Amino acid sequence: MTFSLVARCAETGMFGLAISSSSPAVAARCAFARAGVGAVASQNVTDPTLGPLALDLMQSGMGSAEAIEYIKAQGKFIEYRQVLAVDVEGATAIHSGPNSLGIWTQAQGMDVASGGNMLANDFVPRAIVNGFLESSGHLGDRLIVAMRAGLAAGGEAGPLHSAGMLMVDKLAWPVAELRCDWTDDCPIETVAAAWNVYKPQMDAYVQRAIDPRDAPSYGVPGDE
Repeated sequence: MTFSLVARCAETGMFGLAISSSSPAVAARCAFARAGVGAVASQNVTDPTLGPLALDLMQSGMGSAEAIEYIKAQGKFIEYRQVLAVDVEGATAIHSGPNSLGIWTQAQGMDVASGGNMLANDFVPRAIVNGFLESSGHLGDRLIVAMRAGLAAGGEAGPLHSAGMLMVDKLAWPVAELRCDWTDDCPIETVAAAWNVYKPQMDAYVQRAIDPRDAPSYGVPGDE
């Protein structure tokens, strides 16, 4: 039903997450990140409270592994949940409950963790992790590369319909939050197309928030 990755850019300290599913609006329920803290995906019979909880725990000083252990001990119906986390040090941790759906598995490395359920095969998360680790450049580009690698490895057992990408940097709000909540085409490619449009404009939108006096025009009719 879902596959995802959480990741940290070791060069910039940015955190990001990308996710896709056969369910509608997957990123609205499952994607969480906080600047200077980490990124969390809460999926599979999703409990959306687990993402903010994991971020709060990591912000209080816990590493990703300690935060996931706390959630395993305290979370309700945790045997149904899949939770992935990366912390400020790039350490990763994953919980996949035994009642996760269909073929489910997980993979992780430094700065990146991936998990999925109702997958076409059990190699998909490893392909996602490898895709991220073997790529370079902007975190957003690497998230797209990783998701494409997971899709090429088989992806979900059924057709995908939604996807999202979330990134945070040094600010209190996401610097990028791109979503496709439903399509009969490939939602990963829809998000990738949106990223290609947004990437060269991202810094300008940040500047408009911080100090619009130094921001470029929007470059659209009426704001030449």
